[in-house]
Amino acid sequence: MSFPKNLPLEDVLDSIADGLFTVDADWNVTYFNGAAQRITGITGDDALGRKCWDVFRSSLCDGQCALGACIEHGGRIVNKSIFIVRSDGTTLPVSISASPLKDRDGNVVGGVETFRDLTEIHVSRQQAKDIYRFENIVGRSQALDKIFRILPQISESEATTLLLGQSGTGKELFAKAIHSLSPRKEGPFVAVNCGALPDTLLESELFGYKAGAFTGARTDKPGRFELADGGTVFLDEIGDMPQNLQVKLLRFLQDKTFEPLGGVSQVRADVRVVAATNRNLEDAVAEGTFRQDLFYRLNVVTLTLPPLTQRQEDLPLLVDHFLQEFNGLRNKSIQGVSEDAMAVLLRHDFPGNVRELENILEYAFILCADGFIQVEHLPEYLHPAKGSPRSAGLSGTMEAIKRRAARQAVKRNNGKKMAACRELGITKDTLRRLLSDK
Repeated sequence: MSFPKNLPLEDVLDSIADGLFTVDADWNVTYFNGAAQRITGITGDDALGRKCWDVFRSSLCDGQCALGACIEHGGRIVNKSIFIVRSDGTTLPVSISASPLKDRDGNVVGGVETFRDLTEIHVSRQQAKDIYRFENIVGRSQALDKIFRILPQISESEATTLLLGQSGTGKELFAKAIHSLSPRKEGPFVAVNCGALPDTLLESELFGYKAGAFTGARTDKPGRFELADGGTVFLDEIGDMPQNLQVKLLRFLQDKTFEPLGGVSQVRADVRVVAATNRNLEDAVAEGTFRQDLFYRLNVVTLTLPPLTQRQEDLPLLVDHFLQEFNGLRNKSIQGVSEDAMAVLLRHDFPGNVRELENILEYAFILCADGFIQVEHLPEYLHPAKGSPRSAGLSGTMEAIKRRAARQAVKRNNGKKMAACRELGITKDTLRRLLSDK
């Protein structure tokens, strides 16, 4: 393809919506198109002849210059998410692409960089976070939507509820949602991890004890059931409860009474029980480690929480949710996750589910000072060695990886391209280009 001879190249470059600038070998700006002036708030006259880092102030101008890497190694960078500082001091999220400029003899004489304003995309993501939030549970996937539709009715009932799901799927979060949507929402919510306490301590924690029940018990101590009177008790890892306590719990579920350690009379407590486990309780019943009658009592209403692999379209929303949390906790202003880093996260299996994603982003916050979380900020295990089965999706050039990720996202979203764009956090123009590239 070639331009008509009577059409100046500068007119063409000035007509495009993306910002574009070029530098010479000494990093002086030699061209600054109209979109670059509009996005940065800097006129062409002010930009020309100045060093690029004085004009295009970005989160990469501290020694990680994308254009510098292209010039030094002769490669290209495509759609790297960063932020720039406008002339009025405000920060702006942009996606940049860069490549070296060469003369006819193949000598590098400078570089060219384009950048696209991502403000609208970031605003849309912020709005999406508000839309797709249900009682502090973030998601819009079909797997979650099925639960969201029945959760209010389950919460309104007094039925004992059993939450099943892999570790890290947010069982306590769902238990809190059930409590906050129930008529008991003004009462206490008390959580107990049955697998984290020794048998003797767990019994006293749940049911309390009377003075003199054992050495050191000088005063009465109420248990969690008594403290939760009028509210909800969440029994996490119920599958790890020892059998002697299973008997006492069964009695409580039957008539709402229990006997504290060292007590001689029954104590009544008006408590709803929500239990959770990542174990298969039917197998535990068959093995004789879990009482069948207790299983039936707990299994009045069962919710199976989907793993993150079944709600992958929720991942960008969860990422934004955790970024907002960590920015507040760590007093940072991380703008987001770059497209490359998001592609890595979307390919990961997440055996630890949402908790693992949270840990990954917390680790990235340690390494990322500001701007966008890049691939190099993610934990090392997300970058397996070449040739391993887990690295198959990471093989080839970055452009090839992006094309595969785009095709997979469209397939996951049943051909809906806008849904794929939201999942990947890219524009429809970018998706169209990735799908059209061979």
